[in-house]
Amino acid sequence: MSKRRLSALMAALVVGTAAPVLLPAAGASAASCSSYPNWVAGKSYVTGNIVRYTDGKAYIAEHDNPGYDPTISTWYWEPYACDNGPTNPSDGFVVSEAQFNQMFPNRNSFYTYSGLKAALSSYPGFANTGSDTVKKQEAAAFLANVSHETGGLVYVVEQNTANYPHYCDWSQPYGCPAGQSAYYGRGPIQLSWNFNYKAAGDALGIDLLHNPNLVQTDASVAWKTGLWYWNTQSGPGTMTPHNAMVNSAGFGQTIRSINGSLECDGKNPAQVQSRVDAYQRFVQILGTSAGANLYC
Repeated sequence: MSKRRLSALMAALVVGTAAPVLLPAAGASAASCSSYPNWVAGKSYVTGNIVRYTDGKAYIAEHDNPGYDPTISTWYWEPYACDNGPTNPSDGFVVSEAQFNQMFPNRNSFYTYSGLKAALSSYPGFANTGSDTVKKQEAAAFLANVSHETGGLVYVVEQNTANYPHYCDWSQPYGCPAGQSAYYGRGPIQLSWNFNYKAAGDALGIDLLHNPNLVQTDASVAWKTGLWYWNTQSGPGTMTPHNAMVNSAGFGQTIRSINGSLECDGKNPAQVQSRVDAYQRFVQILGTSAGANLYC
């Protein structure tokens, strides 16, 4: 059983609801960024307001908020198309294909770089928030945890087939329409359980409850489920992994949110060290520092 699953997964069993989900900003015709009012810290904004931030880019309020920073509060704000057409975070992705290949020299051909880049549009704040250092640290943190979960992007599906029938919670009103054994771990963060396939699919606009195999046959969908967890789920932690990195809580908090119930607080130091080692390798490849608070 891949470990992180039991975090958000069992949490979802208890509360029966998913964490707030980041959704891409609604499309709109491009206009000049300078035509929008400057963002003002502490000023109340309502859903749909568009502002020009200090970086010269435009952002649209996805939820009412009391003047949160658009580059930090990515649940409240999303990048908005202006000047040069729609915002495409993959164009400026901080990990090049050569660096990706260096990180994963033995990866399964299923986990394509193009699939990862295609998935970035689902969560434009990912590795695209804050300073260049923070962007690189977040990308490295995500890929380090993914590396640990998949043996270096080798495994697409959970290897212990004996676990497959366990991931169906029949108490959910929608049951397990794809079958008792259909919701085993798949993808870069090993999505599992029927309620997680339902929640991820609802967030991404893909019917994963009825079509869970998409996570092991479509590289973009697989990467999107990993980014869904990273950006919207806190698991046994107190924050999403995305927020941990952009708010300087440190890499250790991403471990806690992914698999803290089984690894943190001294429970499994070897597994934690494996994640930290991968993170330190990856930030070195990206030419940046690891930051503080690496352990949980």
